[in-house]
Amino acid sequence: MAIIKRGDNTLDKVNIAIIGCGGIAGAHRKGYEALWENGLREFQIVAACDVDEQKAADMAGAVAAFQGQCPEVYADVDAMLSSCSTIDAVDICALHRPHHILANACLEAGKHVTIEKPLAITLRAGKTMLDTAEKTGKLLYVAENYRRDIRNRAAKWAMDKGMIGAPRTFHFTDARERLWYWGWREHKQDAGAGWSLDGGVHFADLFRYYLGEVDELYAIVAAYNTTRYRDREAMADPVEVDVEDTTLALLKFENGVTGQWSSCSVAPGRETADRIIYGAEGSLEFGGGLQTRTQNLSSDELVEAYRKDVSHDEWERNFPRDIMDPIATELHDFIRWITTGEKAETDGLEGYKSEAIPIALFESHALNAPVKLADVEALKHELYQNEINEGLGLIA
Repeated sequence: MAIIKRGDNTLDKVNIAIIGCGGIAGAHRKGYEALWENGLREFQIVAACDVDEQKAADMAGAVAAFQGQCPEVYADVDAMLSSCSTIDAVDICALHRPHHILANACLEAGKHVTIEKPLAITLRAGKTMLDTAEKTGKLLYVAENYRRDIRNRAAKWAMDKGMIGAPRTFHFTDARERLWYWGWREHKQDAGAGWSLDGGVHFADLFRYYLGEVDELYAIVAAYNTTRYRDREAMADPVEVDVEDTTLALLKFENGVTGQWSSCSVAPGRETADRIIYGAEGSLEFGGGLQTRTQNLSSDELVEAYRKDVSHDEWERNFPRDIMDPIATELHDFIRWITTGEKAETDGLEGYKSEAIPIALFESHALNAPVKLADVEALKHELYQNEINEGLGLIA
């Protein structure tokens, strides 16, 4: 992954193009606005691109409302790259399937790239992005926001302080019912997998952030309900889907920590969201409170203790100008990488390693055996991913 030094490849102001202007792009626009309104203006949005040109035009108008200058509007990435010569970096907010295609084109055109998680629809696709960034010397960054939430920063601080002792095990369980149709996210060829990848890559990043690297895992994956409904109220207008709705996994970390991770979106009745790390001296909720043999701190109390203890420099690095929006701070981290050469927290390799954990769920299930994360990262297990890779022409 490219690392730059001040003066080598840095810019005082970064001209950014947004690619994909629906869905999560709206949150990115609000993030840029938060930076702008707080005086962090080392960037300019110069272009907005979407296959639906009206969405790009709407994005351009919303950006112009806070930065003054209206970005140029495009409906084709290649046309934008050839016509808009001022672009230094792109912010890709597209659906999963074309991530590597868009990112590689932009890297080859000499643009730095930040891209929404997951890095790519498969690890093989993601590896092409890492290779292209290395070849071109351009920066590849993954937009990972969960760890940037102040509650997760505080929880990480508490663990680093040894407040629950050496970590031993965790369980992370989500169970609820969702019957409504979520568009492209319900189809393997567009999304790669269901929520266990789409949301699971966030959780996997937290596992690594809190506990270190996963050595091995074993998983069972199921699709109990293959129908969703466009009309969520009447449960009408059914659509057939082909992604999982249930996963159960056992994880073993390199440092000896163990854990169980389960997710189910076809669980009517009582909902569960139980996410706890146990250490030698107590327990800590993911992004929540802390309890030991001698103290019990709520999430708010833990955040307050973190705020009082953390250095000014660390606080400003994590929450510049006291901005709490984690998408705004993730974007600032990317921009700062370009303008100062200070390596960002979640570069492409970090995104690749975090994505390997949910991908390993599916590869373990396909093999009906535990898998080593090192082997998954090295593309030694692709039984689940092969169908997608073939469709993309990544393998013969």
